[in-house]
Amino acid sequence: MTALTARRFRWRPGVRPGVYVAALVLVLLVLAAVVPHLFTSQDPLAVDSAQTLRPPSARHLLGTDENGRDVFSRIIFGTRNSLLLGFGAVGIALVGGGLLGAAAGLGNRYVEGLIMRLADVGLAFPELLLALVVITVAGGGTSNALLAIGVAYIPNYARVVRAQTLSIRRSSYVEAAHALGLSAPRVVVRHVLPNAIKPVLILATIGVGTALVAGSALSFLGLGTPPPQPEWGSMLSTARNFISRAWWYGLFPGAAITLTVVSVTVVGRALRMRSEGRTW
Repeated sequence: MTALTARRFRWRPGVRPGVYVAALVLVLLVLAAVVPHLFTSQDPLAVDSAQTLRPPSARHLLGTDENGRDVFSRIIFGTRNSLLLGFGAVGIALVGGGLLGAAAGLGNRYVEGLIMRLADVGLAFPELLLALVVITVAGGGTSNALLAIGVAYIPNYARVVRAQTLSIRRSSYVEAAHALGLSAPRVVVRHVLPNAIKPVLILATIGVGTALVAGSALSFLGLGTPPPQPEWGSMLSTARNFISRAWWYGLFPGAAITLTVVSVTVVGRALRMRSEGRTW
C-alpha cells in the first residue's frame, strides 16, 4: 500500500465512530432486505406446533412465536417489508412534495397560494392521523400503507422545496444565467431544481426513520402488512398478547425498529452536518 493510499484510509479526526457503526448497520439491513438467505436458512412461515413460544436457544437464536416459527428468521425476512414502508413512503413524499413545492416556488402567486393552502391543511393533521384517513379510503395492505404514509408526508416536503426554490430563484447565479441568454426552462432544470432538491434529499434521509415508525404503527394496528407475512410492527402487535409468557417475542422486533431508526437518524444528521461544512 502506497503512502498516498494509506493517508486516504487513515481515520479522519473529528469523525464520530458511531456514524460508521450506524452506516454498517444500514448496510446489513439492506443486505437482509435484498438477500435474507445470507443470514438465515429457516423458513419464516414454517409452523412447528412442538416449538411454540420457546425461549432463545442454539436452534432458535431469538426464540419462537405462538406458532413455533423462528423469530430471528421472521425479523430477517421482515426487514424488506419494514424498510419498504420507510424508504418507499419517503420516496413518494419526496416526489410528490418536490413537484408541488417546485410548482409553488416557480408559479405565479395564485398557484403558490393554492398549493400552500392545501399544504397548510395537510400540516394541520398529525402525519399518522392523515395516513389513517388515507387508509380508510384506500383500504389496508402494504401498498396502501406505503401510499398513505407517503401522502401524509407530502406537505412537509412541499414547503421545504418551495422555500428552497424561492431562495435559489432569486440568487445571483440564476440571474447571471438569465443574463447569458439561457431560456427559463433550461435555467430551472440545470440550476434551480438540482440545488433546491439537494438539501431536501438529506432531510429525507432523516425522515426515513419517522416514516418507518409510522409504517410499523400501521402494521401494529393491523392496517399494514397482513399476516402471516413477517413485518416488525405486526410482530409487535401479536407479541403483546404473549408478553407475560414470552419476553423475547416483542423485545427483538422492537429492538430492530429502534436500531434501524437510530442508525438512519445518525447517518442522516451526519450527512446534513457535512453538507453544512460542520464536523460530523
